[in-house]
Amino acid sequence: MSLRITIDIFSGRENPVVELTGKEAQEAIKRLQPMRRIEKGEKGLPPEPTLGYRGLIIEQTGEPVKELPKVFRLVHGDMLGARLAHRATDEAFEDFICDTGPVRKLDLEEEFPKFMKKEIERFRGLRVKWPWKGPVVWPVKSPCNCAPLYEPAWWNVPQRQPFNNCYNYATNYRTDTFAQPGRAAGAIYATLTCTDVKSAAMKDELINSPKAANKCPKEGHLVALVVAPGWDYHWYRKGRNGYWTHKPGSTPVTNLDNSAVTIPDPRTADRGPYTNFCTFMVVMHGHIKIK
Repeated sequence: MSLRITIDIFSGRENPVVELTGKEAQEAIKRLQPMRRIEKGEKGLPPEPTLGYRGLIIEQTGEPVKELPKVFRLVHGDMLGARLAHRATDEAFEDFICDTGPVRKLDLEEEFPKFMKKEIERFRGLRVKWPWKGPVVWPVKSPCNCAPLYEPAWWNVPQRQPFNNCYNYATNYRTDTFAQPGRAAGAIYATLTCTDVKSAAMKDELINSPKAANKCPKEGHLVALVVAPGWDYHWYRKGRNGYWTHKPGSTPVTNLDNSAVTIPDPRTADRGPYTNFCTFMVVMHGHIKIK
């Protein structure tokens, strides 16, 4: 018996993965036994992807137990998957993962469990707010003619969505490698700060444009870098209609922020834990290389 648990929390970095085998896996399975069915009308998952924690993706990698599907998601004690919409026996399973050995075996910062717990509570608040109704989007007077079209259907398919992140989407460059700033140039960022991630992106030939002030460039298209200090980075891109869109990690592309509002300016958007706005940058089509 073995389990692979992906902590769905990052946008730029790869999500952390916990592998459980033997007695640890058996203990987890006991805690994950389905209890009462989730009633119609109870809060489910937001229909749009959000920044920050989005739940645990649990995969049975060994001989599966019959009570649970091969892969399912757990959020705040709710288990959601194929023919599964139930409360877990241990409704605090996420705390169990945070507070015990498995998560501490990860090659992550010592403070990660504390960060994860904070994010779990933040996401709980987001779930309470659904369903959200965004404002009416009025036509923008000065569209960005050089910007990529907003085509979520192209990105949100199984052969592309899981393998391309916010950096791929912002640069409009599919690599299927969860591209990292600077990796193609052999100069990946050393720390998760505005300075290091921006410098790494410049090695990929993105042009730093801090004075862009949310205005469309004459050539190429505008992107924006933000960071969750010490934990992760995220990118947005400005579209032809003047609004911004983004792709939180391996989740679908969306045109909404964490409050389900369209994004006229990423500096004022609800960005969840990505509290530091770093800079605007310009992507010159055909002049960058990412990996």
